[in-house]
Amino acid sequence: MASSSTTFTLRQPFLKSIISDKQELLTVEEQIIDGCIADDRRAQKMLYDQHSPTMLGICYRYSKSSDEAQDIMQDGFIKVFSNIESFRRQGSFEGWIKRIMVNTALNHYHKNQKLLHQNIDEIRETKIITDDDGPKRKLPFNQMEMLEAIRSLPDGYSVIFNLYVFEKYKHREIAEMLNISVNTSKSQLSKARNYLKKVLAKIEQQRNNLVR
Repeated sequence: MASSSTTFTLRQPFLKSIISDKQELLTVEEQIIDGCIADDRRAQKMLYDQHSPTMLGICYRYSKSSDEAQDIMQDGFIKVFSNIESFRRQGSFEGWIKRIMVNTALNHYHKNQKLLHQNIDEIRETKIITDDDGPKRKLPFNQMEMLEAIRSLPDGYSVIFNLYVFEKYKHREIAEMLNISVNTSKSQLSKARNYLKKVLAKIEQQRNNLVR
């Protein structure tokens, strides 16, 4: 019943003009996309409210402050609304938005030469500080401790670390994006992981000192 109510609300006047009789079965997402293409403010707000929490997390990983993350996200959504008509409706719409946010963050990085990144739900201790082919072990750190460790990464390490670990780019792709060699990308990732190991070791030692 709640779902029907939501669909009915979305078809109220701002979407009625763009949805024909043949489009009655459009999903909520498709209706919102069509509304944004028509420059309807309410549709844009729906899209923003739905995706901004996740996108802010992504932008936060590529920034040194909350204000910078907000700036990146706002620029990213401007690009989303300006280019939404180019979305081919093939594959994930959220994935399409994420790529825009990451590219926007990289533009900020190239301009300011400083970055970071957070999507706390995606943080997994083992994959962060161990090599892909290395041994996996459970690590005694919570997500906030991992996030703070990641935020402490030097600028040169953080962007490559985030692109590889969180965005799943290959070293060849990272090298092309940042205009560096593949070996440099691999080296920076290895250094980032070693740096994180040292930071986390300090966190663990401090915690152990407190319980003694």
